[in-house]
Order: sequence, then structure tokens, then C-alpha cells
Amino acid sequence: VQLQASGGGLVQAGGSLRLSCAASRSGEIVINRMGWYRQAPGKQRDLVATITSGGSTNYADSVKGRFIVSRDNTKNMVYLQMDSLRAEDTAVYYCYVLTAGWRNFWGEGTLVTVSS
Repeated sequence: VQLQASGGGLVQAGGSLRLSCAASRSGEIVINRMGWYRQAPGKQRDLVATITSGGSTNYADSVKGRFIVSRDNTKNMVYLQMDSLRAEDTAVYYCYVLTAGWRNFWGEGTLVTVSS
């Protein structure tokens, strides 16, 4: 599985951004969970939000009520709508896929910078 994320950039605090990630896979691979993690400078990579193929979602407490994860199973796309952005949301955001065979795949990351 190859992942290509886009949509990062510079935004002022209180603003919005939408991240997109396209997953390309061979025909036999079944994608289960998709989502986003992020890594701020000097910190570990942390969960932001994930969504299963059935639409069940999971969010980090710090983004609940501000971020929405969604996916298009027909296009193997996952999205992250980020509203009310804060300076502490500044990080490299990584697209993530978990296959039905319990294999993890990561995208290269897209930088989100929120200026205060």
C-alpha cells in the first residue's frame, strides 16, 4: 500500500485546513482502518483520528469537537477536516492504513503549521 497525503500548509490560529490521503494498493489487499497521526518537533508520533471501513471513528481527546475524519471507500481516500486550529496542532501529519492482514502503512507526512 502506498499513501500520498496532501493539504498541509500554514494557517492562522482559529483557521481550518483539510488533509487528504490517497491509498493505492494491489487488488488482494483489504484496507481496514485508515486515519491520521501527527508528530510535533521533539515529540513522539501520536494518534489524531482513525476510521474503520464501517465508519467507526476514534479521536484523540485534544481534537474532539474540532477535527472530523472521513473516508471514501470507493476511492481509498481518507480525509481530515481540521477546524479551530491551535498553535499546538502544529506538526507533521501522517496518513495511516491498517490492512485486514494487520499490516501498518504510513505516508510521508504533510506539515501543518498554525501561527498564533
